[in-house]
Amino acid sequence: MRNEKRFRPEIGCYYFPNYHPGDRRNTAYHGPGWSEWELVKKAIPRFPGHCQPKVPIWGYSDESDPEVMEQKIAAAADAGIDYFIYDYYYYNDGTFLEDALDRGLLRAGNLDRIKFCLMWANHDWTDIHPCNRKNRALMYPALVSEETFDRLCEEVIEKYFLNPSYYCIGGKPYFSIYHVANFIKSSGGPEPAKVWLERFRQKARSAGLPGLHLNAVVCGRPILPGECPSDLDVTVPQLGFDSITSYVWVHHVDLGTGNEFPYLDAMNGYLRYWDQIRERSRLPYYPNLTVGWDSSPRTIPSEIWSPDASYPYGPVIGGNTPENFEKALICFKKRMRENHTPTFNINCWNEWTEGSMLEPEGEYGYGYLDVIRDVFGTRTGLGGRMVSEE
Repeated sequence: MRNEKRFRPEIGCYYFPNYHPGDRRNTAYHGPGWSEWELVKKAIPRFPGHCQPKVPIWGYSDESDPEVMEQKIAAAADAGIDYFIYDYYYYNDGTFLEDALDRGLLRAGNLDRIKFCLMWANHDWTDIHPCNRKNRALMYPALVSEETFDRLCEEVIEKYFLNPSYYCIGGKPYFSIYHVANFIKSSGGPEPAKVWLERFRQKARSAGLPGLHLNAVVCGRPILPGECPSDLDVTVPQLGFDSITSYVWVHHVDLGTGNEFPYLDAMNGYLRYWDQIRERSRLPYYPNLTVGWDSSPRTIPSEIWSPDASYPYGPVIGGNTPENFEKALICFKKRMRENHTPTFNINCWNEWTEGSMLEPEGEYGYGYLDVIRDVFGTRTGLGGRMVSEE
């Protein structure tokens, strides 16, 4: 309706960058040409009615190719997505999977159509590509030294934060930390962690930035090997974070022990968590909307499927159709309007091996992207403001 006021939050979308060949770690372990597409191709149905493998409409493309990324940017921007949140891996011996960002996104000819930012994925990297039911070898430990963290800070400021396409809140670059408990362990405790973060802010100010917007990911139900709960309601504000968020619904919702858990039930479970965290937390909470969940492509097809086993042998979310995803979007829109929430994130643009992706695939095509555009429109960069429809 003309002149109708509506609330339009900014829409972020997590991006998992393991779909390109040539990464030095992957090449050393899996061999030349390997990417996580190999697991997508080999996925099989694990129980009656299970829809696997998923087939990408765009093919098994190389995300480190700028032309490939231009296609992704165009589709995301056309659907109304404002920014990508890149999973950023940095261990004591340096970066991992950075070519999707450095060679792909940042060299794309249409980068001006979207923003990007980083979530430091500081979790243990274990051998889950694919994963058997018992032995998950630790490959890259999450804990880092003080020198490593300082080097990370300096590199992300120079390489990313000063880029005009970097996503900011209140003019300050947005930087998220996935596993706050690991960060605290790395630093030696809450007080040293606070000092590390303040030094990060000072480095940003010294580079001419107005500061940082530091965000913490909270997790009530561990999923990946080595994860631990990190709601940290009291500790996170004390460390000096500016906001908190979530990565995926299954960090807060118990999917039970059956093969499938209904999508709308998962949504309702998450909404209860959203209410609780808003009441408990002293920091702004930016909600997460999850597309789906199915980590079975990371299992070994020859091993027995058991939904009561640990990740990735666990229940999947079923019924995550574009129609039900649209219901979730409409619900989120109403809640965020009522609470004047400026932004939220979606898991995920391309979590193909965890069954949570917006990228077009054979079963639903562009359905998820279409409903984002239908519910929120394509007007970007609005910062959660009230705007008038023309």
